[in-house]
Amino acid sequence: MVNIGGLMTLRQNSIAALAAAGLACLPVAAMAASPAPMAGVNAVVAVTTTEADNKTLVETLYRAFAAGDGATISGILSPDIVWIEAENGPYADLNPYMGPAAVFEGVFGRIGQQWQAFAATPVTVLPSGDRVVSLGRYTGTNIATGEVLDAQFVHVFTVADGKIVAFQQYTDTAQWVDAVTPD
Repeated sequence: MVNIGGLMTLRQNSIAALAAAGLACLPVAAMAASPAPMAGVNAVVAVTTTEADNKTLVETLYRAFAAGDGATISGILSPDIVWIEAENGPYADLNPYMGPAAVFEGVFGRIGQQWQAFAATPVTVLPSGDRVVSLGRYTGTNIATGEVLDAQFVHVFTVADGKIVAFQQYTDTAQWVDAVTPD
């Protein structure tokens, strides 16, 4: 691992941050806040990543989701992230989400308020250059309707300089809409 001037790599920071406070315990503003600048660091360091690094970054993101670790999630997302929810899905109404604060408030915050035992579980994670494609399932129970969600997803992440800079979701939006719509 590369250690530049005593700074830990993104991977080391991500692993260390997994022990941080849970997402449910943090206000939305705190979850989206950028990490504090490190004293004495004035230069921007370009990060060269491999496909394996990109895959590890995305897998770390999913572990942070499962642990409710907002600090790690915020650290993985680029300040300039462009997040796009699947067309016609319940959270596509504010597409595109620009920046972590918009993602935390418009997507994660609403999911946290509207779903019980919600999970995004990757089954297969496939790196390809600066892209990582994840195949998996969403599960949870909508609080308002009591309807259960068990929908496939495909997530396409774009990684640059050790951060996720873009996200595109594909999922069974009909199942999502059915789960959130009272019978």
